[in-house]
Amino acid sequence: MLVVGYDPEAIPGVDGNALRASLDVELARFGENGIDAAMALIVFDETAEPALVASLTDRPWDVVVVGGGIRKTEQLLPLFEQVVNLIRRHAPQAAIAFNTSGGTSLEAARRWL
Repeated sequence: MLVVGYDPEAIPGVDGNALRASLDVELARFGENGIDAAMALIVFDETAEPALVASLTDRPWDVVVVGGGIRKTEQLLPLFEQVVNLIRRHAPQAAIAFNTSGGTSLEAARRWL
């Protein structure tokens, strides 16, 4: 299971450390439920594609959850489109799921596991 999210350190006006801590708690929930999971945090620049491709091709994923930080921000629509198309291209076997917040990635993944 791979969670793709926007890097909290790159969000202006947000406490990146606090947000990252909450993402780490959510990632730990996967382990507590016996699900192997990883997180790919990207930003909207030239590093997004190579970073995401590296994560998507690291191993075969059953589910890729795309976080709301990428989906819900209108200015990031091009990044959201890029993410979906990269998942289709580099992890075609994976279901694509969407969380409602950083704390619901496990539930989003379970819908497809």
